[in-house]
Amino acid sequence: MLLSYRRFRRNYLRPTLLFVFFVFLIDAVRLLRYRPDTYRTKPDEVHQKFKDGALVNTTIFIASVHRNTEEILRTAWSQAVLDLVDYFGPENVYFSAIESGSQDESKAALLNLQTLLDLKGVDNTISLGQTVWEQLEEIETRPPPDVRLPTWIWNGPEAQWDMRRIPYLARVRNQAMEPLRELQSQGRTFDKVLWLNDVVFDTEDIVTLFNTRNDRYAAACSMDYKHAPLYYDTFALRDDMGLKTISQYWPWFQSPTSRTAAEKNAPVKVMSCWNGIIVFDSAPFYANPPLKFRGIDDSLADLHLEGSECCLIHADNYLTSEKGVWLNPNVRVGYSVDTYRQLQRNHFPSPFWTVLGAWINRIKSGRISIQTQLETRIVTKRLEQWKVDTPYGDRPRYEHGAACLINEMQIMWANGWKHL
Repeated sequence: MLLSYRRFRRNYLRPTLLFVFFVFLIDAVRLLRYRPDTYRTKPDEVHQKFKDGALVNTTIFIASVHRNTEEILRTAWSQAVLDLVDYFGPENVYFSAIESGSQDESKAALLNLQTLLDLKGVDNTISLGQTVWEQLEEIETRPPPDVRLPTWIWNGPEAQWDMRRIPYLARVRNQAMEPLRELQSQGRTFDKVLWLNDVVFDTEDIVTLFNTRNDRYAAACSMDYKHAPLYYDTFALRDDMGLKTISQYWPWFQSPTSRTAAEKNAPVKVMSCWNGIIVFDSAPFYANPPLKFRGIDDSLADLHLEGSECCLIHADNYLTSEKGVWLNPNVRVGYSVDTYRQLQRNHFPSPFWTVLGAWINRIKSGRISIQTQLETRIVTKRLEQWKVDTPYGDRPRYEHGAACLINEMQIMWANGWKHL
């Protein structure tokens, strides 16, 4: 028996392992050989490329929402906004920020930024909303069990109404957009709407993002990271087939078209993204009616479904079908200074994560495909039931953002949110 095993190991096992190692080595070399450089547009390159000022004179409405963001405001974010103002010119920028429910000194940090914006002559609106205690009071002031109010959902196990998270976020985002329409009534409009999360970025990132596909997009977004090399915003990102990503590792996508573009560091056509920073063509926000953030209907959420307001905005945007939504993998932002520094290299991901990430995606692709099919089946069944249950006399129900739907229920809770 021992001789048989030795013979098997010598004649079959060792050659097989050597062959597998050789194939893996060849594949690793190929992956590293074709790993593309990152291309970021230098601000002075933009000045040279657009001699007529097509980008440099772009007018920008900057919007942001803040909660417990003091640290990043003081260490990087506020200065990055001021640098943007210096580059594009204070006359071309309007800044709008909403803060609510912070437990740190975010309010004070935003007031410091407002002072600096005022000194530069930048028009701005900074709204300091509820304290954390006022926010808790709003969440806990529930309707009676026999009364249903919009954006509240029934929590069966606890026999009470709870405030839905997504409509709450949509409401706050729309508050940040209100100055855009007020300024329109005064005859002032903007070319771009730039949404900034609490991420570390620089002017080069924004210029590169604006220059995506030579400015041909309904929206273009970055990639965001809390812990490199795993990207962060899995809730809103969908590839060009409307599918979730295989994993948080590069090259991310299930769709062959999206994955191929990501492997080249070329703009990736997607159905939806947000990913830390996103720029919109402003036209839909001036339409009648204007584009707004929203959540799905309460009656659909009752079926244990949810969709991100940052995904639904693309489904509702009439320019999405015309110009497309694009992810620019050359623009990478981080939720801390240390993470951002890790991302600023010509080659990303690193050689190790290039190979490992490719294999993680290959190994997980089959399982994720099955999970996607199962979740899609559940979501589709509930969506169809919702359509069938349209109240008599109402117009047939329809949800434009079906690709955004997931099998979840999210509520505001304590000082954050949770799943039901």
